[in-house]
Amino acid sequence: MAGKAGVHITWISWFIAALVPGIISLICVPYIIYKLYPPEVKETPNAKDWADKELADMGPMSTPEKIMMSVFLIALLLWIASSFIGLDATLVAFIAVSLLLLTGVLSVQDILKETGAWNTLIWFSILIFMANELTQLGLIKWLSSSIGTALHGVSWMMVLVILFIFYFYTHYLFASGTAHVTAMYAALLAVALAAGVPHMLAAIMLAFAGPLFSSTTHYASGPATVLFGSGFVKQSDWWRLNAILGVFYIVVWLGGGLLWTKVLGMW
Repeated sequence: MAGKAGVHITWISWFIAALVPGIISLICVPYIIYKLYPPEVKETPNAKDWADKELADMGPMSTPEKIMMSVFLIALLLWIASSFIGLDATLVAFIAVSLLLLTGVLSVQDILKETGAWNTLIWFSILIFMANELTQLGLIKWLSSSIGTALHGVSWMMVLVILFIFYFYTHYLFASGTAHVTAMYAALLAVALAAGVPHMLAAIMLAFAGPLFSSTTHYASGPATVLFGSGFVKQSDWWRLNAILGVFYIVVWLGGGLLWTKVLGMW
């Protein structure tokens, strides 16, 4: 999408621009979570001995386990090659499940008992449908146009700051990162470029927001939904922690990111 706006982001340019904010996040985020949501078990001195004993008790891999490993590797290879062979990622998942059913590794009852998976499938699909409807009905386009009009005459630096924050927090309306990026990235990038934001800076900074907002809510992305479905974290804790982390991300990736990109000569 950035390429259509005349901005070409290479892997190395992305890597260098994200290097400093990424390292800061890598160091600080686990510490913040540890302090705000400390684990119940903080020390596991006998973990290695326990793991070795459990592995010894399990014995060698059984035939179903070997089949499971093989199917997993096949699915992984198909996912990697999906764009080349024209297989949709969802179809690959169904192929893998079908193979497990055909080989007897899983039964229909096993699948029906996975209530967490069915819960995720049903509610996540509904949320994606609602987000798509917001886009189809023109709400997202209207929001993007309105903010572009409201920011007319504002300095490009302030425009970029407002767009980044707006883009980040509107993810509460979406149940898919792909849907959000598809709906808003190009429109907000156009607003930024029209306001005079340096092209590469605008494209990179808005692109940074995409991965960052993927954990804002328990429905923000596919992985977030699956992790929440495991039942280890309450919804209130999830929202509270990610609200705090959201502020941290904005400070580090927007504030720190602007300083770092200044050093890199992007503006």
